Order: sequence, then structure tokens, then C-alpha cells
Amino acid sequence: MRNIAGIAQTDAQKSSDMFAKCQYLDEITGGKGVTFATGTPVSNSMVELYTIMRYLQYDTLQKLHLGHFDSWAASFGETVTAIELSPEGTGYRAKTRFARFFNLPELISLFKESADVQTADMLNLPVPEAEYINEVLKPSETQQEMVSSFADRAEQVRNGNVNPKIDNMLKITNDGRKLALDQRLINDLLPDEPESKVNLCVENAYQVWEESTPDKSTQLIFCDLSTPKADGTFNVYDDVREKLVAKGILREEIAFIHEANTETKKGRTVCKGAFRAGAYPAWFNPETWCWYEHSGQADCPASS
Repeated sequence: MRNIAGIAQTDAQKSSDMFAKCQYLDEITGGKGVTFATGTPVSNSMVELYTIMRYLQYDTLQKLHLGHFDSWAASFGETVTAIELSPEGTGYRAKTRFARFFNLPELISLFKESADVQTADMLNLPVPEAEYINEVLKPSETQQEMVSSFADRAEQVRNGNVNPKIDNMLKITNDGRKLALDQRLINDLLPDEPESKVNLCVENAYQVWEESTPDKSTQLIFCDLSTPKADGTFNVYDDVREKLVAKGILREEIAFIHEANTETKKGRTVCKGAFRAGAYPAWFNPETWCWYEHSGQADCPASS
């Protein structure tokens, strides 16, 4: 199956290593030596379900002649072509993705031979009530001009007029993410727009800090782009902290997850001690670190 978005044509060394170890453990334990636990078996692509089944049900797939992905996809999946926004953000294009299941009862029955699925309704765990606030901002003139330049770069890449080592779609997409966060990530000499995402985040964080100071609460700010650096270059983390300090929040009350440089500090001091005691009214976390390594137990009035 080629030219389908979301389906890689190469295998990663980590996944190949994991597959080999699963095969070995199944061989010496009679198929009972591997246990997976995840809250997101299918998070980005339907291919992930096949991958999990290959790890845990390889022999079953072979017996059903579904060991090859194309065979599995022909039995349980369907490609869908839809119009979506182009990577450079200036137009639309038709894109084919493996995005729809069929023969779903049979697939669920097969998957449940190795999976014990527990939904949120079944677990009935206590969860806090959340109020979601979406902020809508207009791009600056500089951002609009740069988006146009991304379209020109993308056209050059598609036409093969540029060396992939110099420019490519991945680089253009990454520049687009930086530009969407703050234009100074593209060029730190560009002006700090008053109505940027970063400045709105600062205003909201300060407002929450003022309202929750009597309760010594903690707020979490997630940002998985532009993490702090020691070389003096511009980054969003330091920029937000300096602006909050300028508004009156003590510097020692603002912490980055990167400052917890050992697993002990991350897991115990940060998530338990600092959060529960309200030691850090503002805590910055790259999204991946927070959700996949730690669970912050906090009186947390806000996260952004």
C-alpha cells in the first residue's frame, strides 16, 4: 500500500527491536509473556491497531493470513480521499488516507482476544470538571507575509527545484509551527507583537495567579516547542517567565520541568511536593513530558 498518508514505508529500529523481543518472549512463555498497557491504542493512525496486533497476536494473524499489512488493511480498512489544508496553510489539496474501518465486529472480536478494553464509563473514575476557553487571535502582518513565503517554498519543493537537504516539506511545516507560536522563533529580531499567543498567555496566567494566590494554587502551562536553552537564544519559556516576573510574580515561584534534572526530582519533588504544596504558582511543561512521564497531583485552577 503506497502513496497513502500516514502509512510509513520503512520500519524504525526501536519498533523492530520491540517486535523481536515480543516474539522471543512469546516463544519461551507459550504466548503469555507480553503485556501492554495504554490509554491510546489508536491515537494518530489506524495503522497503530495493526502494529499492536502484530506485537501481541502475531501467530493469530499468521493463521488468518493477515500477517502482511496489505492483507489486514484489505479486510478491515478503507482508504478515504478528502480535501484538507495544505502543509503551508495557503490552500487545499486532495489527500488519501487510511481512515475508515469496516468489518468492525470481526475486528473487535479478533482484537479482544488479547485486549481487555476499559472505557471511561466503565471505570467511572473521579475527574475534575474543566472549563475550556478557546482564544482566537488574528495573525500579524509579518506572519501573513511569512505564510505566503511558505507557499512559494512548498511549490519549489514539489517541483523539485530545491535540494531536499536545503529545504523540504518537513522544514516548512516546522517553520509554520514556530511562526504560529511566535514570529520571533523564525527571526528573534522581529518585533514582539502585543496581541501574540505568548503575550495573551502571559495575561491569562497572571490573571489566574491573582485570583488563586490566596489558595496557593498551581497552574500548568504546556509548551512542547521552543524549550529553554542555555545559549542565550530566544525561547518562549524564558520570554513568558520574564514577563510574569515583570508583572510581580517572584522568579522562584516559576519553574520549568527542565530544572528537575533527575528522575527523583521529576517524579517526587516536582509532581508531589511542589504541586500539592502549591510551591509553584506557574509550572511549565513540555506536553510529552507531562502526560507520558508524570501525573501532576495538584490544586490546579488552570492549564494552558
